[in-house]
Amino acid sequence: MRIFRSIDIAGSGLTANRLWMDTISGNLANVNTTRTPEGGPYVRRAPVFQERLMDVTAERDNRPDKGWFGFRSASGVRVVDISADETPPRLAYQPDHPDANAEGYVAYPNVNVVREMADMMVASRAYEANLTVVETAKSVWNGALDIMR
Repeated sequence: MRIFRSIDIAGSGLTANRLWMDTISGNLANVNTTRTPEGGPYVRRAPVFQERLMDVTAERDNRPDKGWFGFRSASGVRVVDISADETPPRLAYQPDHPDANAEGYVAYPNVNVVREMADMMVASRAYEANLTVVETAKSVWNGALDIMR
């Protein structure tokens, strides 16, 4: 039924937005991390989303000359990767810092707190919108059940 499909689509959005908010939290937690196990400063991470498509094939006509046609229908969103941001780290002159280079500059993560907070607001609003879709679908389903009684 289409109502369950809408809940499934919204659920995939909820999962993706939660992962996005978790990634943002990790970026904010490491905003001052100058040394990682990989070497160098922490590198900002961001999820890469992709539309999840479902193949739908429908019969247009029973006549042999018309044949079949197929199309793809949206069925949610998925995270395909959590990529590292390629922007260079920001450098600050701190010659007394233990991670300073020969010139006295420390490489700090390429995390911009303002950008992360704006992204967190977007992810939070998108999460709320998907919750509203689920709640609306549930109320429609309950209304349909009430009509059938």
